[in-house]
Amino acid sequence: MSVNWDDLLAALAIVCVIEGVMPFANPGGVRRLFLKLSAFEERELRLGGLASLVVGLIVLYLVRF
Repeated sequence: MSVNWDDLLAALAIVCVIEGVMPFANPGGVRRLFLKLSAFEERELRLGGLASLVVGLIVLYLVRF
């Protein structure tokens, strides 16, 4: 299996675009979201990150294989 760098860079570019939409469209809402997130315990944030990671891997597997 070889790495297709064009696909990797395209995926990273899409992530940047998606990450930038909300702060651009609603900066106040994003600020409130970050304030709420800062109140979470580390364990809760880790579980949320793990859930996001697992869902992303499942979707990637279903799309690519």
